Amino acid sequence: MADVMLEVCVDSLQSLEAALAGGADRIELCCALALGGLTPSLGLMQAAGAAAVPIYALIRPRGGDFVYDTADLEVMRTDIDAARDCGMAGVVIGASLPDGALDRDMLEALVLHSDGMGRTLHRAFDLTGDGMAVALEVAIDLEFERVLTSGGAKTALAGVARLTELFDWAAGRIGVMPGAGITAEVAQVLAAQLPLRDIHGSCSTVVPASGSGAHLGFLPQRLTSAAKVRAMKAAVGGG
Repeated sequence: MADVMLEVCVDSLQSLEAALAGGADRIELCCALALGGLTPSLGLMQAAGAAAVPIYALIRPRGGDFVYDTADLEVMRTDIDAARDCGMAGVVIGASLPDGALDRDMLEALVLHSDGMGRTLHRAFDLTGDGMAVALEVAIDLEFERVLTSGGAKTALAGVARLTELFDWAAGRIGVMPGAGITAEVAQVLAAQLPLRDIHGSCSTVVPASGSGAHLGFLPQRLTSAAKVRAMKAAVGGG
């Protein structure tokens, strides 16, 4: 399974350097992983632009849900322009309706604005529930390269039955990239059960900040571990 692409999600230059040192094949660049990831800063995108592997910038303008209005859309369009200018190979996007279904109109606008870039549909996909088969067809019709998904479960391991269905539904027309709770051990289990082409993880460890402000509500930092990246690659046959 040497052709399995390992995508590592990072939110700092230190984590980017560790991911590259460990052999990551692709990077999802964001900030604020503790919030599930938000759009990376302009400075971080500029610094990452020279990396030797493809970098996909997460385009998520705020925390909370993925139900966006026209003001959010304008912010995301500007962020996509910045990602393109900084040399990002692609963007990671998603948008929901209040009932959890994909917001096709919003996605069409984002796809149009990111023309010429690679595109991953993020875990807004997981909110579609019983409508996942329909959502997959929307993603295919909009020419996404892949969907990042846990199969609608809290972790990819818990969602393996639905992930199996998604691979069957996709039938090679779009990539299905498992993510959420992926460790080297989990990756090995998934690789034995699924026809993986991509897998996604942060490969990170918690690093308490010096002079920790935990008592003030500040969260500890998560940093990617090069050793965990190497272990993940080995688990899926890429090490």
